[in-house]
Amino acid sequence: MLPRSWLNEGMTMLKNKPLLAGVGVVLTAVVAWLAFGFFGIQTAFIDNEVSEAGPAFDSEQGSDSEQAPDSEEDFDAEQLEMMETEEFQEAMELAATEATETDEAMMPGEITTLFSGDFAGNSQYDISGQALVLNDGTEQRFLRFENFDSNNGPDLKVYLRAANGDFVSLGDLKGNVGDQNYEIPVDVDLEVFNTVDIWCERFSVGFGQAVLA
Repeated sequence: MLPRSWLNEGMTMLKNKPLLAGVGVVLTAVVAWLAFGFFGIQTAFIDNEVSEAGPAFDSEQGSDSEQAPDSEEDFDAEQLEMMETEEFQEAMELAATEATETDEAMMPGEITTLFSGDFAGNSQYDISGQALVLNDGTEQRFLRFENFDSNNGPDLKVYLRAANGDFVSLGDLKGNVGDQNYEIPVDVDLEVFNTVDIWCERFSVGFGQAVLA
């Protein structure tokens, strides 16, 4: 026959079994939230791929409509007669030439690369690809990643960082693999903020950077 103390302990364990099971469920839920919700360990095994075409500059959209030229019905006989003179035709040709030259000077040119740099990873992180700063002759500039490939992680941001540690955030990293674009604010001096930094904001860890030159 079992000692009475053993029986009492067995009964106590049976009574507390639902409580222990509940505590176990809570602990499991907390661990799962820490692992997947906070630490984001699943991102280490899942690639977020993007494939963006080149950036769309505002100047490429052009004007939606053009003002229709005046028709001959809008002029009286005297004006029409004056418009047929040789002097008037020469003046109109000169004005048209000057207008064309002005438009060509004001119109944005082709898209050019102002700065570029190759990505390199930090310590245990691998990053490759190229960072380009594209411009179309206006104030608008885009940071473009090409052939970009990086380790994934939680809460990754794209920073433009200065040598003194100051930075400008361009927002969330759109994907850890693939081509992508980020518009650069017009007041950012790229001679100062000349390093593209892939930064894990949640844990204050740099994954890698590209120095713009």
